[in-house]
Amino acid sequence: MQLTIPAALARAAQEFGQATALAEPGGPRLSHAELRERVREVAAGLVSAQIEAGDRVAIWSPNTHHWVLAGLGALQAGGTLVPVNTRFTGPEALDIIARSGATALFVAGPFLGTDRLAALLEAVAAAEAGDGNLERLRLIVRVPVEPDTDVCGFGVAGATPKPQTLTVLEWDELVQRGAASADALAEADRRAAAVTPDTISDILFTSGTTGRSKGAMSAHRQALEVARAWADCGEVSQRDNYLVVNPFFHSFGYKAGILVCLLTGATIVPQLVYDPGESMRLIAAERITVFPGAPTIYQTILDHPDRGSVDLSSLRLAVTGAATVPVALVERMQAELSFDIVLTAYGLTEAVVVTMCRPGDDPKLVASSSGRATAGFEVRLDDKTGEILLRGPNVMLGYLDDPEATAAAIDRDGWLHTGDVGQLDDDGYLVITDRLKDMYICGGFNVYPAEVEQILARLDGVAESAVIGVPDARLGEVGKAFVVTRPGIELTGEAVLGHCRERLANYKVPRQVEFRAWLPRNLSGKTLKRLLREESQ
Repeated sequence: MQLTIPAALARAAQEFGQATALAEPGGPRLSHAELRERVREVAAGLVSAQIEAGDRVAIWSPNTHHWVLAGLGALQAGGTLVPVNTRFTGPEALDIIARSGATALFVAGPFLGTDRLAALLEAVAAAEAGDGNLERLRLIVRVPVEPDTDVCGFGVAGATPKPQTLTVLEWDELVQRGAASADALAEADRRAAAVTPDTISDILFTSGTTGRSKGAMSAHRQALEVARAWADCGEVSQRDNYLVVNPFFHSFGYKAGILVCLLTGATIVPQLVYDPGESMRLIAAERITVFPGAPTIYQTILDHPDRGSVDLSSLRLAVTGAATVPVALVERMQAELSFDIVLTAYGLTEAVVVTMCRPGDDPKLVASSSGRATAGFEVRLDDKTGEILLRGPNVMLGYLDDPEATAAAIDRDGWLHTGDVGQLDDDGYLVITDRLKDMYICGGFNVYPAEVEQILARLDGVAESAVIGVPDARLGEVGKAFVVTRPGIELTGEAVLGHCRERLANYKVPRQVEFRAWLPRNLSGKTLKRLLREESQ
């Protein structure tokens, strides 16, 4: 069978049939056969709304069954998936949607106090000419995340008028249109059959050291091969119930979550917002066996006062990474949370999962390394810098509309330069020792200081700034901003943080601000962030 996601969906429906594919808390429970039919209806709804094969479909919505159906439906209709971070502000989301050239957008209604469509339209109205170009957008589908709430139309003060070619539908309207049209269903099936393993399946955007996000393009075969490798390392099967707390907009939730379950027959149990108490309740109620996440997730459950009163005995597999994992944490996870297997892994958007531990690895090896190569990757270190280099069939196809950045990332011999520094032992186990880039990880999310520094540069009175990651007991690392003000200007830390909060997702906002008369530099004028880190220890 071809390595395409629509083909994998069809195979799952045939092989796993009436077994539960998706069990949303408070929402629908769908069998694999029902999941495929619901996906076909969404795909047909997109067809009926004039979304063409090859069009890009953006999703700006949290972990609900709607995301699973929309994502798989876009692919079933021959489209390319563009996930958008739910933590993004309106301007950040606008940048991704506009530059991807998305023709359709699934957007959450009011959720956690934010109306994302309103935020997007406000960003469009405020954008300078050319920055908020949504001229290719033809369809907006509003996702009802929170029940009984009105979602935003186009009545936002200052928003641009609705283009005549733009259709705005509620979720149920789209699904009903698709289900009612035999022609659209047939066309969606034809498109699904026409998808090839090398068709682009998704564009996942990630920030770069310049602060400008880049869209990493992957093919269907690559998305499925990395998901299969992840599933094989974790020994995931139809017997598993998988609690997905990692956001679907991230490869950890999408490819190592949704696609892993699609390939293995495991049940997807999506959690809307991570809360340790709710996670424990779901583990007990749904007999969760697979529970991946950042180290902080396990720490919050281990330290939760109600843990002893909740049955967590079903847990068998944990997969973690994105930060240093203390040996003591791995040992506690196995001893106190009943995990049979605890694995660490290393990946990046441009390659998804590169190395991973294996069942039976010693806890100390699991905690101190990121495992060995998987998914067909070769891993080696640069002889001079120690930078981690990757090569293999699952390295991204390239960055969207950015051949220069692609050439800088992937050399002529096909090696992807990760910007991370590491060590390899004799058995091929990788240890991440440093970052050539300045990126740090806050609560499991990558933060690129250059992006934050660009935002700080727009604050009146800031002459220059430098942002670094500093240790934090709860989040692993948080941002610290060193700010030099212009002569005669006085700023407060709260003014700096308030400026950032208005323009950045919360995990990117620094937690500390320190004002300096000057920043340390080398002879070429580059800020010596190493010295700032040493001073902040």
